[in-house]
Amino acid sequence: MAGLNVSLSFFFATFALCQGARKVSKALLPGGVYASFAREAMRVLVELGPWAGGFGPDLLLTLLFLIVLAHGATCDGAAANPTMSLQELLLAEASLPCTLLTLVAQGLGMQAARTLTRLYWAWELSDLHVLQSLMDAHCSSALHTSVPHGTLVEGACAFFFHLTLLRFRNSLPIYRVPLVALLVTIMAYTAGPFTSAFFNPALATSVTFHCSGHTLLEYMQVYWLGPLTGMVLAVLLYHGRLPRLFQRNLLYSQRNKYRTPRGKLAPGPRDTQTPAEGCRSREPAWRRVGRQLLGSG
Repeated sequence: MAGLNVSLSFFFATFALCQGARKVSKALLPGGVYASFAREAMRVLVELGPWAGGFGPDLLLTLLFLIVLAHGATCDGAAANPTMSLQELLLAEASLPCTLLTLVAQGLGMQAARTLTRLYWAWELSDLHVLQSLMDAHCSSALHTSVPHGTLVEGACAFFFHLTLLRFRNSLPIYRVPLVALLVTIMAYTAGPFTSAFFNPALATSVTFHCSGHTLLEYMQVYWLGPLTGMVLAVLLYHGRLPRLFQRNLLYSQRNKYRTPRGKLAPGPRDTQTPAEGCRSREPAWRRVGRQLLGSG
């Protein structure tokens, strides 16, 4: 119980520290620098919290749900996920320089998070942290399945995650944030035994790339290629195209909103038709008889 209290205290202290640093950065830095760099770095520090604390599965899922809720409510739209930044680029909502700056911030933030975590473990505030500090250099891989299966799992998680974000991006935060938190928790519970369900290249790189068991290329295939593919497929399915690359809809046909009414035009009072037009043969017999009677009268 003492170890749990220490871990929770570390998490909440880190969260409070990042929130304070975020507010200071927002006040001191230019708007563009803060939007692309500072808030991403601060959120990545918090993102590593559940994996750094060494919690059990049940508590980890509960804490994961709470941390996603907190992120959605307080982090000013920061993603801390390279696939979300690249999604904004594909949707033509962010420029290439801004996206590159965001990716750099996410990488630096993740390295800062690892440094803070190792410092926290080195304090040896609980027996669990002593064990984690000893095992850090000899950690086991988070990938507990084959590389193709792991790539499919990470890709599927990223696909449903990004598709949900696209579908509910304009919804009220009071509905969107709990829905996303619940989805992330469900996917972590379902896919966690196979890949730990990161679907976040930056987080996976920091947590498991240095662990033995698989090569760097295998890790990149599962934790980079899988989520990126899932994100691209989600954007393509939702929009029917990749706005940054294609203007034409690749999946769904474009229909004209205004339809031309169908029907026959009523003949005018002085409408006359000649046999050359091919219409007299199609004139009803009763109309021709009536016309002849009127003419004779």
